[in-house]
Amino acid sequence: MIKYEFKKVKTIVELTVSGHANYKKHGEDIVCASVSTALILSANLIERMGYIKHIELEVNDGYFYLKVHQSSEVVEQVLINLVETLIELEQQYPKYIKNQKEG
Repeated sequence: MIKYEFKKVKTIVELTVSGHANYKKHGEDIVCASVSTALILSANLIERMGYIKHIELEVNDGYFYLKVHQSSEVVEQVLINLVETLIELEQQYPKYIKNQKEG
């Protein structure tokens, strides 16, 4: 199961995602692929928009951590979109992805 948690103080300031969905075998797991794509796309967008210095980022196999050091409208909107995507995936695949704040 993929687990995610985000901390919010007016805006999203920290996001941790860990684990593997185990929806299907490696290479066929659409849940893991969807989460990974959303995470990497968001991090790459922040970097390409010139805001990489505003965040701390750690990405490893089955682990993603992002902390905002300096908020901006761009970073805020990217992270809101990312969290909304994770919530939508959780609604579609509740056995495979879970917000830690909910239990």
